[in-house]
Amino acid sequence: MSAVPNLERLSTASSGNALELRGVSRLFGALAALSDVTLSVRPGERRAVLGSNGAGKTTLFNCVTGDFSPSSGVIRFFGEDVTAFPPHERIRRGLRRTYQISSLFTGLTVIDNVYLACRGVSRNRFSLRRPRRDDTLQHAAESLVDAVHLTAVKDRLVGELAYGQQRQLEIALALSGAPRFILFDEPAAGLSPTERADLVQILTSLPAHIGYIIIEHDMDVALRVVESVTMMHNGRIFKEGRPDEIESDPEVQELYLGGGHG
Repeated sequence: MSAVPNLERLSTASSGNALELRGVSRLFGALAALSDVTLSVRPGERRAVLGSNGAGKTTLFNCVTGDFSPSSGVIRFFGEDVTAFPPHERIRRGLRRTYQISSLFTGLTVIDNVYLACRGVSRNRFSLRRPRRDDTLQHAAESLVDAVHLTAVKDRLVGELAYGQQRQLEIALALSGAPRFILFDEPAAGLSPTERADLVQILTSLPAHIGYIIIEHDMDVALRVVESVTMMHNGRIFKEGRPDEIESDPEVQELYLGGGHG
């Protein structure tokens, strides 16, 4: 009896995918927010999931992170079935996420926010000792602050930062604890053109082994930071392809680009 699960585990592990969704659906009463979604993302792959409001993008993220349980289907993370895992177990395995609405400690400094994020996913997270100057987590926090271009404001209170800087800080928090895969939920929302350009530079400079999926309404940002695109419509996958293929596709232009996306 135990041999079958072992064979299945070996088979999925050898498939080489960072994230796999197989036949995932999510119902809210009679409403199907997701319908039979099947998706595979390789380790290190950067993918955009695009679509109009109500297409099912955020529900997809919520199922992947464990905030919602799928009504049916299977979710695997690096070959392991995590369909029934709570969010913290998925975080322990290297999955991270940013949210549309910020959840930062506004009364603490930038560096303290990042340090706490690093501490929260470390083995010593329950220690009451103050960090020493040679604390490796402190050095890790400094490196993450630099990676998201916030070194100049690292000692400022988060509540004093510009909105765009707070979004950059959220990326630093998502990078804490050596993640294997990140879900970015509309990181460019509300940013100025200059801040969007900075965001593109940050995302394209991430270590090559860290894959991600980005949900984004700003097509100019999304198509510049990914190698593949999944279009969703009414809870289903509508089309997939390279950024140039998606951008030039007549059906995509009619549904999503004709209404003012530039």
